[in-house]
Order: sequence, then structure tokens, then C-alpha cells
Amino acid sequence: MTLDLVDSHCHLDDEQFDADRAAVIDRACEAGVKHMLAIGADGAIALAEQYPFIFVAVGIHPNETATFLDVKRFLGHPKVKAIGEIGLDYHWGVPKETQMPVFLNQLEIAEEAQLPIVIHTRDAWTDTLDVLRVHWRGKPCVVHCFTGNAEQAHECLDLGFYLALGGVATFPKSTELREAARIIPADRLLLETDAPYLAPAPKRGKRNEPAFVQYTAQAIADARGIPVEELAAQTTANFERLFNI
Repeated sequence: MTLDLVDSHCHLDDEQFDADRAAVIDRACEAGVKHMLAIGADGAIALAEQYPFIFVAVGIHPNETATFLDVKRFLGHPKVKAIGEIGLDYHWGVPKETQMPVFLNQLEIAEEAQLPIVIHTRDAWTDTLDVLRVHWRGKPCVVHCFTGNAEQAHECLDLGFYLALGGVATFPKSTELREAARIIPADRLLLETDAPYLAPAPKRGKRNEPAFVQYTAQAIADARGIPVEELAAQTTANFERLFNI
């Protein structure tokens, strides 16, 4: 039986896919991936215009705040469904003072456009959540690549957010994350790959691709004690509702 899946976060225009991008997309379809949200700008939109099942989130990544991107230029395009990935990332040493104004500006853009946001946070959990409590409580938001524990999951859920789980949920040592996966309400859960990064087991260490979302789906379904078909259908319905597909 083919699963009804979505990949809510992938980088299809990444150069790692340059040699076989069409084949990657074909394999996703064969694996039952119904929709993909490509994170990017012009390259992602070009793909979305070519494939009816690809949609786009446009935003300035916190590690790319020095790179000018006129996010507003993309608003109004029918395939642009979110602003993202945006947020805060202290891992690579980009100063907080550089990241914060860009983050706040993109929240304003998303609010004006009435679009959901896709959040990236790394080594900046407290600051990211503090900003979102003030500026985005109760508004549509996906916490991308959620790898936290149940307490952190509740923090996001209390703000009305969705949590997207990816390949890290399949790693043997990710027991706290799978415990968090068990308590996320069915209508707040999404699946993602972050392809070409963070491939799930049993593909760990290889280039990730949207077809591999099936492995994450199985791991989370097992953690929740439900059939994978049920999890796939619910997360797909969540994606379609959140992004107005």
C-alpha cells in the first residue's frame, strides 16, 4: 500500500541535487510523497512552477543575514506558502545583533502577507521562543527540525505551533525526541526531511532526499503506537490545512 506522505521541508534547489534532481523528485512520488515544501527563492519557485505538487517557503536563513534577499518580491506568487526558514542560530558565530533585526523584519513581512512562518533555531532556543511569545503567539508556525524533549515540545504547543520531525527521530540515541513525538497532538505534527541534510536511518550518512521521509514516518508511527498509514494521512492533512493547499 502506498503511503500518503508530505515532505514539509526540503532544499530541492541545493547543488547536491544538480546531477539528478528530476530523478530525486520522481523517487519521492514513487514513495508516496504527495506534496513538498521547497525552502529557497528563485530556484525553488522555478521548480514549483514546473511541478504542481511542489510549494515554496521564502526567507532569510539566520546564517545568511548578510546576504540581501528581497523577500517581499516573492509575495503574491501562488506557490509561495510560507516565510522561512527564519529564526536564530548561534552555532556558527553570526552575531545575535545581526540576526535579530532580520528575524523581526521577516515576522512583520509574514504578518502583513498573512503567511505561516517556518522557524529555524539552533543553540538559540530560549531567545527564539522569547521572540515568538511576544510576536507570534497563536499564529501559524512550524518549528522546523524539532529535536527537543517533551518539555520543549509543550512550549511550542502552548503557543499554537506545529512541530516538524525529521530524520533525527530515527537515530538510536534520540529517545527523548521520540518521547516528545508521542505527546504531540495528531493535528500539530508534520514530517520533513531537510534534504539533502540529516538522512534518517537506515540512510544515515548519505545524501538525504524527500523519498526518505517514509523512514521517519515509520519511526514516529512506531513511537506513537499507530499504523504508519494513519500517521501519514494525518500529517498530510495537517500540511494541507496549514499551507492552504
